[in-house]
Amino acid sequence: MKMKRALLAVGIIALVLIVLLVSLQEYYVAIALAVGIFIIGRRELWHLIRKRRLPPFDERVRQNMVKSARNGFIFFAVASALLMLFVTINLNYIANLKAVHVMSGLFLAGGLVYLLSYIFYDRVEPKLREGELRRLKTFLQVAAIATGAGVSSFILHNIVSGLVGVEEPVFFLIGVLLAPAAMGVGLVGSLVFFIKGLSRKQLPEIDQPDDERIQA
Repeated sequence: MKMKRALLAVGIIALVLIVLLVSLQEYYVAIALAVGIFIIGRRELWHLIRKRRLPPFDERVRQNMVKSARNGFIFFAVASALLMLFVTINLNYIANLKAVHVMSGLFLAGGLVYLLSYIFYDRVEPKLREGELRRLKTFLQVAAIATGAGVSSFILHNIVSGLVGVEEPVFFLIGVLLAPAAMGVGLVGSLVFFIKGLSRKQLPEIDQPDDERIQA
């Protein structure tokens, strides 16, 4: 019952915000918010359309939704902080973007992070071996570290270039070549294990040693 009330409250708040944004002619943000809410609540909406009632919320579904919402919120908060930092230091190609486009992108990206997180917790994680999960987390860590290194390099490049009055090459090279390459490796590796778990029907049985098979 609490979950249903929470979903109803979120839906009402989102509807009020969408109407307010449309009245202010902020159509990009309104569309992005609507798409984000649809992505987050696709399971509940689909169940309402087909069966005219909300789907069951067992403990596993609640935990998956909470963890996915946590990931989406962390992403939104970090991305917002980075964008504010970029605007503060007047980073090229970021500070000149329209705020409405930035907010639209944040809403859509946050909804996508929630969706991918829920799919992972619900359909991928239960079907990956322990070793595969460790490798998946390693690839994600590589991608996260590379992203942080790339962002830091761009910030430091702009600061150093502004101080010395010439183009700084080291941080520029890291931000343009090394960090994106490492990020690509991390994302591709993560995607491989994500697809592997998503495509499996169930977790494969762990092979037993030959002596145990003989005793069986």
